[in-house]
Amino acid sequence: MDSNLGYLRESLSNHIDNHKICQRIYEKLEKNQYKNEDEFVRDLEDNEATILNLVLQYELDYARNEQDNERVEQLNGVYELLLI
Repeated sequence: MDSNLGYLRESLSNHIDNHKICQRIYEKLEKNQYKNEDEFVRDLEDNEATILNLVLQYELDYARNEQDNERVEQLNGVYELLLI
């Protein structure tokens, strides 16, 4: 699995108990063998991309506050693709 997607999967695990769409996105990551984050983002439905955008904003803010530059860089790779 692409390292960006690994970080994304870990971040999503913080939200799957409270959000069914996050759980569905997490399951997509578990079931499919995406070659990269671009392939993953193209496979998202519109509502999944919208929720993922919100989750990533939260997770990126958290990582910045914790000064976890590695996590910021990895999550940002997926976040930027959602904005295209």
